[in-house]
Amino acid sequence: MRFWRISPSNRSGQISTARASDLVMSISQADPDALAASMLKTVGDMLPVSQCTIFAYEFDARPRTVSAADHRGGRFLRDVADRYTTHFYALDGNRAIIGSPLKRRAQDALLLHQQQSEEIENEAYRAACYAQPNVSDRLSLLMQPVERVWLSINLYRDRAYGMFGPGEVERVESVAPLFAHAAKSHYSLNGQHQQGPAAAMLARVRRACPALTPRELDVLRGTLEGASAAEIAQQMGVKPASVITYQKRAYARLGISSQRQLFALCLQPEWGVDRGRG
Repeated sequence: MRFWRISPSNRSGQISTARASDLVMSISQADPDALAASMLKTVGDMLPVSQCTIFAYEFDARPRTVSAADHRGGRFLRDVADRYTTHFYALDGNRAIIGSPLKRRAQDALLLHQQQSEEIENEAYRAACYAQPNVSDRLSLLMQPVERVWLSINLYRDRAYGMFGPGEVERVESVAPLFAHAAKSHYSLNGQHQQGPAAAMLARVRRACPALTPRELDVLRGTLEGASAAEIAQQMGVKPASVITYQKRAYARLGISSQRQLFALCLQPEWGVDRGRG
């Protein structure tokens, strides 16, 4: 895999007025997949791309599918995205990049990451997210709309067209600033604050205890949303007993022992940031 920062001086590529209007309109459409569909059409005018997904990585927890579009239509790509967010996101090169302390400080950075099918060592991840949907290569545009939140716009190449070539990568770079602005605007309208109080409470938990692991945050998110251990286990793709284990570990880091105490912490003014660092 390789990734690099796109220079702000890069000139935006030329797209038609119709495509630009469609992209702008998709930002506020009720259909969550309209934005990915518009991006797929826009980049499809320049080079062969078969699928587009947009994920939100919020506070180191399990990512959330923001938008998805596939030339085949239907739920196929949404199902692939669900498998990714449930089982494989931790193996993704995107996760390694945005988890880097150096990248956390570059809030204005616009990064492009290329990950080819043959580079994925985990067979199950490669089969579910590349082989089954017939993907050979992926370009991911990474950006931060707000602190501790990353968005990734993923463009997938069908095997019939091989890998993205240098000239094609340059074309994606040319529309990257426009796509990033659209994704950030969409997130500001439909993102964290639209997900209910659980997301805000999870953010406070994460700020108070940076030592919490992604799996522990997944369990806390489900707990704050009122889900049972069995429901959280199904969402995470693990056994209910594992959920209980992650929950106990998270509670220990926070210095609490019950769900009631978790909600009490979240409802208090910001508590001490030294909690959970022992």
